[in-house]
Amino acid sequence: MKTHNRFFQKICSFENLLSAARKAQRGKRFQAAVAQFNFHLEKELYRLQEELQTQIYRPGPYYEFHVYEPKLRKISAAPYRDRVVHHALCNVIEPIFDPTFIFDTYACRKGKGTHKAVDRFTEFSRKNTYVLKCDIKKYFPSIDHEILKTQFRRKIRDTQVLWLIDLIVDSSNPQEYVHEFFEGDDLLTPLNRRRGIPIGNLTSQFFANIYLNGFDHFVKEDLRCRSYIRYMDDFVVLERDKARLHQVKAEMDAYLARLRLRLHAHKCQVFPIKDGTDFLGYQVFPTHRRLRPSSVRRARRRLRRLREDYEHGKISWDDVNHAVQSWLGHVKHADTYGLRRAIFSQTIFRRS
Repeated sequence: MKTHNRFFQKICSFENLLSAARKAQRGKRFQAAVAQFNFHLEKELYRLQEELQTQIYRPGPYYEFHVYEPKLRKISAAPYRDRVVHHALCNVIEPIFDPTFIFDTYACRKGKGTHKAVDRFTEFSRKNTYVLKCDIKKYFPSIDHEILKTQFRRKIRDTQVLWLIDLIVDSSNPQEYVHEFFEGDDLLTPLNRRRGIPIGNLTSQFFANIYLNGFDHFVKEDLRCRSYIRYMDDFVVLERDKARLHQVKAEMDAYLARLRLRLHAHKCQVFPIKDGTDFLGYQVFPTHRRLRPSSVRRARRRLRRLREDYEHGKISWDDVNHAVQSWLGHVKHADTYGLRRAIFSQTIFRRS
């Protein structure tokens, strides 16, 4: 396996830090922290560069909040200058790892995404009969720090780069507690091993892809599952043989235990493809796709809030239009003409 050494200075270069700052500020230029950083942009970037080169850089505390759609999740937002560092790191190490990923992993990769994943699922669904749909139980809170660091060391030999990666991993704020025992554990093992990386970091999304990269290759190459798709911790396998899928599930479970992960007992099922599969916000059939009912309910609630906020002058028409166009960009990938017509015929935006 090819390894990479002596590229820390590439991460710390002013050009890379400037590129990272431009990426980190997208859609957030008018936030106070971003505006303050940009007001002294050159000074702030040179300060970051010096802190990284002398290894005195330390991440700041996370701002935590919860979202409830589609389920309760804790989101952790790093300080803006730390987000610049995250982008600077990923700018350089992503080209090292991305070529090692299988074609059919779609989360947080250039040219991929949810819509490409659903299109691929539709393609596979027309060639198969059954689907195994899986979800990893509490994935981000379960990621084991020691295992994650070991995976980086298989490709990276630069001790300074590994210092920065370890620092970001170790600075993860406490996540939801996961109490799981695996073969060889004693009573204190779950307490002694650090677990969990924050949802909300660019680095966390990238690290989470690396964590399951070996699993992807195991499924494709060892289990020989041609019709396999993963989007972060959601993945599907499609086959013509139902019994084969149950065997695949057992093999997957055993492999994931080596990563100290568990399949979600109630969310891993085998069923006929013709019944429709709930995948990445859509109900996907071989011949068509629909929006998930819960997604439709959330959309209706969101439109009501937008209408009320616009009516009372809390938001501008540009804010309304941006939110609506974003939603339309998602739903146009399903058969939703009648749904869109019904929703917008009932929703009128006007000032009070």
